[in-house]
Amino acid sequence: MARPIWTGTLSFGLLNVPVSLMSGERRVDLSFRMLDSRDNHPVRYERVNAETGEEVPWKDVVKAFEYDKGSYVVLEKDDIRSAASESHETVEVENFIDATDIPPQFFEKPYILVPAKKAEKGYVLLRETLRDTGKAGIARVVVRTREYLCAVLPQGDALILMLLRYPQEIVDPADHRLPEGNTGDYRITDKELEMAKQLIESMSGDWDPSGYKDEFRERLEKVIRDRMKSQGVVARPDDEERDVPEDATTNVVDFMALLEKSIGSKRRTPAKKAAKGAKKSAAKAAKKTTKKAAKKKSAKGASPRKAAKAPARKAG
Repeated sequence: MARPIWTGTLSFGLLNVPVSLMSGERRVDLSFRMLDSRDNHPVRYERVNAETGEEVPWKDVVKAFEYDKGSYVVLEKDDIRSAASESHETVEVENFIDATDIPPQFFEKPYILVPAKKAEKGYVLLRETLRDTGKAGIARVVVRTREYLCAVLPQGDALILMLLRYPQEIVDPADHRLPEGNTGDYRITDKELEMAKQLIESMSGDWDPSGYKDEFRERLEKVIRDRMKSQGVVARPDDEERDVPEDATTNVVDFMALLEKSIGSKRRTPAKKAAKGAKKSAAKAAKKTTKKAAKKKSAKGASPRKAAKAPARKAG
């Protein structure tokens, strides 16, 4: 089963819904390896110093921004993290808009928000309200080290988090030479328009994604199978199975009180407080782990004679 990208909260107004962010896409592209045609051994990609030609270990690789040709400013990992939002594990909805107002070119990548145990009520409340109102929640989310604009949308039983492109990432169609004006300017007759409409109507149907297949992939797989039969195969190791840790539970919440308070104050959820509480819990857990480790260490260091003298514990 897949691991979550992160586990945190989905917040709107003063309501917090513990969720896990799961990938909403599956890569099915066929991947290829580069081989040396002389002996069929794999060709490696190596990190090589452009000046000395020597291979550079990962520990010595740093990120830098080239602000001028051949001039760089080196950035540390903390520099990049500091540019992102403080709430790395929060999807904080900033406002709601009509879902149909988002142009298709802004959609980038889907994720699925999965509620934690006992967090279903808040999850369903938001999902059904978005469905009834036709709205989408606009928020920001940090995925790995980058902050994205995103939209929270209902789909079936799920809440989908769709990463959005920023306006500066979108190419304006007006930047290209496009046909302007009316159909008459291009000598398109009314009859041609009517025939085109009839053709579209005859080809129309319901959206059924299961009816579309990646035919190129199927043909390429057949080519690979034929090659395997004629040339033999090399066995590959089985994929590792990973267990998914259970999500943290959440307490029962008076949703009516929170909704009324949110509407009255028009305030957003203070994500910093939640982050501080998580840090305190982590610190307590770390102290307990340290104490247990110290006890085990002292027990191992005790001599066998002293251990034999120690009185046995009474049962019960």
